[in-house]
Amino acid sequence: MAGQSSKRRSRKRRNPETAPRAVPSQRREQRAGKVASPPSTPARREQPRRNALGTYGERPPSPFGGLPVSEVAIFVGAIGLIVGIIQQGGAALIAGSIVCTLGVLEITIREHFSGYRSHTILLAGVPAVVAEVLFVSVIGEPNPRLLLLAIVIPIFSVLFWLLRKRFAVARQARVARPPMA
Repeated sequence: MAGQSSKRRSRKRRNPETAPRAVPSQRREQRAGKVASPPSTPARREQPRRNALGTYGERPPSPFGGLPVSEVAIFVGAIGLIVGIIQQGGAALIAGSIVCTLGVLEITIREHFSGYRSHTILLAGVPAVVAEVLFVSVIGEPNPRLLLLAIVIPIFSVLFWLLRKRFAVARQARVARPPMA
């Protein structure tokens, strides 16, 4: 079995009393104005930003202009949730959860339908949970709890499939013709 040699390469040590040698650098010469800039190339269109989280391009603009309405709704809803939890239920908990959910839904719907980021599971889950809550409030708690799944799973599945198709179309439109800045 041949072993690797573990020879160390010797490095030349610099004398601390001498200055480092000057190496020509295009960047240094450009700053000093010695080298003319290269001839300009035809203008290229900037590539949209890609992110590891699955985003493509810039975030879609808010329908409220520059006002952060959704972000404020999420913040106020979170405060209502915290107050409701401290008070152990009540109107603050219900109002806080509704306001926070509406703020989150506005952002996720805008990002999903513009093709910026997929929020398929969240957007399919909200109507399924609402249907479950309505079913329980109207009919009451069913004896076999599996009956709830018979309502929730089809709603979630159909919406997931439709929303995923819609996102694929929106993403393709975003990639094929990115918005000009």
